Amino acid sequence: MIHKANKLLLLSFLSAFSIYLSAADVDWQVYLGDKASSQYSELDQITTENVKNLKVAWTYQSGDAREDNRSQIQCNPLIINGILYGTTAQVSVIALNAATGEELWKFNPASENHASGPPDINRGLAHWKNGNDERILFATGHYLYAINPKKGMLISSFGEAGKIDLKKGLGRNVDKLSYTIRTPGTIFEDLIIIGGRMSEGLPTIPGHIRAYNVVTGKQVWRFNTIPHPGEYGYETWPKDAWLNSGGANVWSGMTVDEKNGLVYCPTGSASADFYGGDRIGQNLFANTLLCLDARTGKRVWHFQFVHHDLWDRDLPTPPNLLTINHNGAPVPAVAQSTKSGHVFLFNRLTGEPLFPIEEKSYPSSDLVGESAWPTQPLPTKPEPFARQVLSYDVVNDLFPEKQKELQDQFVRLRPHMPFTPPSEQGTIIFPGFDGAAEWGGQATDPEGILYVNSNEMPWILTMINATHGASNGERVFLQMCSACHGQNRLGSENQGTIIPPLTMEKLAEKNLDQAGVREKIQQGAGIMPSFGFLSEKDLDALIKYLFVEAEAESVNRSGDTNAPSDSAVVYGHTGYNKWKDSDGYPAVKPPWGTLNAIDLNTGEYVWKTTLGEFEELTEQGIPPTGSENYGGPVVTAGGVLFIAATLDENFRAFDTATGKELFKQKLPAAGYATPATYSVDGKQYVVIACGGGKLGTKSGDAYVAFSLP
Repeated sequence: MIHKANKLLLLSFLSAFSIYLSAADVDWQVYLGDKASSQYSELDQITTENVKNLKVAWTYQSGDAREDNRSQIQCNPLIINGILYGTTAQVSVIALNAATGEELWKFNPASENHASGPPDINRGLAHWKNGNDERILFATGHYLYAINPKKGMLISSFGEAGKIDLKKGLGRNVDKLSYTIRTPGTIFEDLIIIGGRMSEGLPTIPGHIRAYNVVTGKQVWRFNTIPHPGEYGYETWPKDAWLNSGGANVWSGMTVDEKNGLVYCPTGSASADFYGGDRIGQNLFANTLLCLDARTGKRVWHFQFVHHDLWDRDLPTPPNLLTINHNGAPVPAVAQSTKSGHVFLFNRLTGEPLFPIEEKSYPSSDLVGESAWPTQPLPTKPEPFARQVLSYDVVNDLFPEKQKELQDQFVRLRPHMPFTPPSEQGTIIFPGFDGAAEWGGQATDPEGILYVNSNEMPWILTMINATHGASNGERVFLQMCSACHGQNRLGSENQGTIIPPLTMEKLAEKNLDQAGVREKIQQGAGIMPSFGFLSEKDLDALIKYLFVEAEAESVNRSGDTNAPSDSAVVYGHTGYNKWKDSDGYPAVKPPWGTLNAIDLNTGEYVWKTTLGEFEELTEQGIPPTGSENYGGPVVTAGGVLFIAATLDENFRAFDTATGKELFKQKLPAAGYATPATYSVDGKQYVVIACGGGKLGTKSGDAYVAFSLP
């Protein structure tokens, strides 16, 4: 029996200890929350009851947003010991006081003369610490940097004077090819494991996965995602593919099971995205979840989601690691969400599917030299979180005066079903090239609920046989340039980013003559990679086409009409074209964006709601339609889900139990990023990067943090 005085002393101690716990700092130390990519926090100060009282705690502005609205901030920042580490619109690294937003230091690779081309997009950083040795790992262009987190300076003992060139060590010469990293590498012990992003056309770089020592910068292992002779999967490609093919890269991020020493690597499609006549076969390990031994890079198990991909069905997010209750027992699981709107669930140690997966038959291709794979796998559970078929009856009917316009387009296109191969007639891609699921990731909570936001935008893919009847310059343009700038050179919105026209009028407005255009083609500009690999013959022909042939009413086709010597057929496409009506609304009935909660223990939905709105339609009495969205959710123990992501530039909070919207506030620019939550001195904050710049929205330069008054 506890003596009364001792009991009071114990209660006093417990009360003091409770206060200490509530006041302790809680960090956000890893991209997307933790190495399992859970996007979950144990913080519970902000609850479903008080979230409506959130106020802006601080705003930081970097001052480097582009005036032409073409810059973005997609960074999910780190918060470590009260310091926020993130990146700006022009991809400088910043350290801020996480309680006030005060800038502590800034590292600009361009001003340090370390840049490897125009600023790209950055989605986050990696952090490593061992005793007194601590560093931030930051990638931009084709360099990986090690930065002292206290001083904001390069750690000169890492690699070559603080950086390593990621174009080296890939097994073949890729000096003239485009390569960059947007998503941070994954830390395991003293390794950083990284993927990369490269051109989705040919020629391009192989997407091999590599591990580097975080102290020295030395490459420790490499896994060849396009297998070399004698390696597993080599027979699924043409015999020389390992020398010529590219892609099959991890651009969306990885997750780590530290206890079991396993890293999970989701790969993208092989290049070129939409024509595979030069890579006939199943194409392992493209479109594959690879489970590798994190120490050695050896394959443990794999699952391929799309065989011989012709639809740009990259795995767009890091997989989520969690424990679920399956058939009455706890199972270590890995969940992979896809652009097509499916969730595949596996035992993460063995690769065994936890819900049945069926291989179904799909149509063949009619493109010359192409051979679509006859079957593709789909899970039986959970049900897809996005619609799968765009039929005549789901064409947008909100605006009767526009409906016939869309229906007339529909009947001219190839009838839609999943995995309908690309065609010269025009193929509907639905969900579109950006998903359903996209790079913002999904959240999971300890109860096994997965929270995923989704897009439902249709796109139209139209192939062009660039071999027949074209001058050499037009052939190069159709193969290399039309996907972004459009077949008619009028520019486009390429996956949410505005691409400028290449007409003589527009080139003159920018004071670009032939020499200026040649320089940009060779060196890259903005988001456009370098095309320095083009031969002088092809480059001369392209310049001639842009400045002479394309401006003539009738293109002179008497020149070189032959495709490159190493290819009998060359296909291009007319670009990444979203299917919208003439007012800019999606061609499909709403919802156009959703937020979903799925119980992975059972495969059943907990709830589904729209995410985002077009305010002008809401004012007309139309219920919220949802909108395209980029960036993922964060879930907390307080029962609150935080997300920005939408083109209406709002930051929102939802009840995780019901999906009810609890809070909404306009941001200075759209938050196309995944937020982070943390506490400093007992106060919980949630912070979002407000970079805008996609979907026609203005660019921003801010991080905005919210807290309770």
